[in-house]
Amino acid sequence: MRSTEKQFLITGVSSGFGRAFAQAALEKGHRVAGTVRNEEAAAAFESLAPARATAVRLDVADIGAIEPAVAGIEKTVGPVDVLINNAGYGHEGTLEESPIEEMRRQFEVNVFGAVAMMKAVLPFMRRRRAGRIINITSMGGFITMPGIAYYCGSKFALEGISEVLAKEVKDFGIAVTAVAPGSFRTDWAGRSMIRTGRSIADYDALFDPIRRAREEKSGRQTGDPRKAAAAVMALVEAENPPVHLLLGADALALVRDKLRGLSAEIDAWESLTLSTGFAEA
Repeated sequence: MRSTEKQFLITGVSSGFGRAFAQAALEKGHRVAGTVRNEEAAAAFESLAPARATAVRLDVADIGAIEPAVAGIEKTVGPVDVLINNAGYGHEGTLEESPIEEMRRQFEVNVFGAVAMMKAVLPFMRRRRAGRIINITSMGGFITMPGIAYYCGSKFALEGISEVLAKEVKDFGIAVTAVAPGSFRTDWAGRSMIRTGRSIADYDALFDPIRRAREEKSGRQTGDPRKAAAAVMALVEAENPPVHLLLGADALALVRDKLRGLSAEIDAWESLTLSTGFAEA
């Protein structure tokens, strides 16, 4: 992608990764339209670079508001060169204990909101035959652990959607990358996480230590959001970006372990896998 000034559209710029991505882009001289939820957050964001930071009041779960918001950005702020789908949150709770409504809300934000943002920018990028879409997923889009089934499900979905879209738009000069961070020092495991209350004692031995460890680790993760932002800026500038990018040593180690285990499991059950075809005449 060209190295000149770009127009970014980043969702969820009030804190965490979104704020780090926006600051990194602004520091490189780019312009950023960032979505926020209230006027206070809008003022704080625009103060970062009054001439180049534009706050957009938008809740990505409000699907009907996304297309007109993006059209307004294209018309009044400038053509969007880079979309970073960052807005999202984590849900924690065992599957049996967690209401289905909490899963629906998790997918509305983490999946449907992200897809609606992509659908809104694609007609403009396709006509220009240029653009970058970066979807922030998680190592939880590759690996799993007890207590975050809804979250992992949403990130697995976004990883798959990103991979398909990358194939669909490649010939239009649009690159799509799913960026999967490991544990970074953001509010994900703190105030941003929705936690379902405990109600079934059978899960105490398994899940209580996991919840306690996650709460204790919050704010002390080894991943640096500013370095993640620098990596994303390098991704934007790359001539041939990957479809999937892991961020963090823990993500790399855990995903590699998962792939080795999956390969071994496939091999172990190969004969049963191959037993399902019609017999040759």
